Amino acid sequence: MQITDVRVRKMESDGKMKAIVSVTFNNEFVVHDIKVIEGNNGLFVAMPSRKGSDGEYRDVAHPINADMRQVLHEKIIEAYQLECE
Repeated sequence: MQITDVRVRKMESDGKMKAIVSVTFNNEFVVHDIKVIEGNNGLFVAMPSRKGSDGEYRDVAHPINADMRQVLHEKIIEAYQLECE
């Protein structure tokens, strides 16, 4: 599976959330509402989530393994940094 497009919408506020991202796979499937957040150790990627009836947030879509999570993280952060230039 290839990441074929990453679209970044930068946030205008000075809060911890820096951008909302949409990622397209194989020009056939898209995941919206991925967040780029400024954490204590730098930028990180938070997958789209929904609040359950128990008050806990659960990812709606997420990578199954660490390798895909790393690829996704790198592509999203790279696209965000390009958008900031």
